[in-house]
Amino acid sequence: MRFASLGSGSRGNATLVSQAKTTLLIDCGFSARETEKRLQRVGVDASKLTAIVLTHEHADHINGVRVLARKYNLPVFATAGTAGCLSADLVGLVTEFSSHDVFNINDIEVNPFPVPHDAREPSQFVFNDGHHRLGILTDLGMVTPVIEQALSLCDALLLEANHDIDMLDNGDYPDHLKYRVSGRLGHLNNVQSSKLLEKIDTSRLQHIVAMHLSEKNNSPNIVTPLFAQALECDQSWITIAEQDTGFDWREMINS
Repeated sequence: MRFASLGSGSRGNATLVSQAKTTLLIDCGFSARETEKRLQRVGVDASKLTAIVLTHEHADHINGVRVLARKYNLPVFATAGTAGCLSADLVGLVTEFSSHDVFNINDIEVNPFPVPHDAREPSQFVFNDGHHRLGILTDLGMVTPVIEQALSLCDALLLEANHDIDMLDNGDYPDHLKYRVSGRLGHLNNVQSSKLLEKIDTSRLQHIVAMHLSEKNNSPNIVTPLFAQALECDQSWITIAEQDTGFDWREMINS
């Protein structure tokens, strides 16, 4: 199983997960045209996508869903809460799932789990091909025991490190936005993410990527050493998902 990012941050999010003949697009927060352009960059034809899987309904995660799904007749998987926020003309393409139940999309097993975020019914995922587990965790304000259990023993982990606490506090965001970002239904800060890495079982981890970094309230120079310290690894092993370029394909291999 392999994975790539088309871009990660407040201006748009989209992640690819691929196994055998199945390629899933996790969120589509860019315009359909921009998504097609970014897919081409990593060698994927939009018409060859298997499905779009959504985490929640915020614009930076669903901006291009309607046009892309209709253009290529792509199935869209979403919780009932998220589905209720989608365009009415997607009804025939949407399959609802429970964030507590495992389901399969062709060659990939999808293990959703609920997360605390200010959306209707947000979820994040662990993807399994029978040999490896890929965990994706962004857009949440606090870590729960359910999340810790879900993300233990992943072979790859894409983990939000949205903001540095001091940069957010001293930055130019209005107070209400600072409260939203840092609140229990907002986004994980660097320390929260690092503590999660220290707590879960990372003994199988082959890849770690910091996701959804704020362009105004964070820096790779802060995230990288914190993650490296938590994992007791070299800083060169930490990858940062960029807003404009994401990151290219990475593959999990048998140890």
